[in-house]
Amino acid sequence: MENLETARLLLRPWQDGDAPVLYRWASDPEVGPRAGWPVHTSVENSMEIIHGPLGQPETYALVYKQTGEPVGSVGLFPPEDYCPPLDLPAGAAQLELGYWVARPCWGQGLAPEAGRAMLRRAFEDLGCTVVHCSHADFNSQSRRVIEKLGFTYRLTRNAVDVDGNSRPTCCYVLPREDWERQR
Repeated sequence: MENLETARLLLRPWQDGDAPVLYRWASDPEVGPRAGWPVHTSVENSMEIIHGPLGQPETYALVYKQTGEPVGSVGLFPPEDYCPPLDLPAGAAQLELGYWVARPCWGQGLAPEAGRAMLRRAFEDLGCTVVHCSHADFNSQSRRVIEKLGFTYRLTRNAVDVDGNSRPTCCYVLPREDWERQR
């Protein structure tokens, strides 16, 4: 997996040495539940996450060039069940874009900046036909990011949240043709 760069960010694989800063940001109760994952409970828990979900292919730390420190994560993965894949011809590649940003960095445009880099990766390098994205219905900040990236609303479905409760989740799609028109 190669590093990706934007104007302000280096997108690179998560590293073991990132566990303390990941814990600092991911232990914030305002961050994880908005993105659909539980609050981290310790540096060791963050290390487990680095070796698990954040260690998956096409999952990157958002490293703010100004500080050299990770301030979030972005990745591409198979679409979630609550946002069913589109019925496309055999061999059509579909991925889902996921992201989160540390609360002190909210409102700075880092998520759309990283999202644009990942969409380029999905469509140009990975040959994707369509990219999906979703957000919990209460997460208006994430909705704005998704809209800035050019996604189109598809449907709302219930998904199970980190506490085991059913919550409405809004699902969006961005076909390659739409992305190419917007570039």
